[in-house]
Amino acid sequence: MFITPNIVVTSEDLARLNALITRSATPGVERLDEELSRAQVVSPREIGSDVITMNSDVTFEDSTTGAQRNVRVVYPEDADAARGWVSVLSPLGSALLGLRVGQEFDWLLPHGKRRVRVVGVPYQPEASGDFAL
Repeated sequence: MFITPNIVVTSEDLARLNALITRSATPGVERLDEELSRAQVVSPREIGSDVITMNSDVTFEDSTTGAQRNVRVVYPEDADAARGWVSVLSPLGSALLGLRVGQEFDWLLPHGKRRVRVVGVPYQPEASGDFAL
């Protein structure tokens, strides 16, 4: 059974991501659109500081191995694997967007499913007053 946690996105992120979905025909668009369709939408000033928004740094943990990884969820044009910046159109990026610390999700990988838990959001633009990112 797959976990589908509740997610929250800001109205600004939703508007930018809907524009991305409209103009993009790349893989991952459908998955992102699906995720956004079930999101609770709040204003950028109302989003909790423990929620993953666009351009947030995230620490997550593999629930099986305990291994932790740090990434930043970014727009496709900013993705950079060497820096750990994952596109919101990637399976990981779209799965992380809108989650809060403590939530888990199932991440489907080529070699099987992994349960992943969000353990931290060390940087979130909105919590830092960066509403233009």
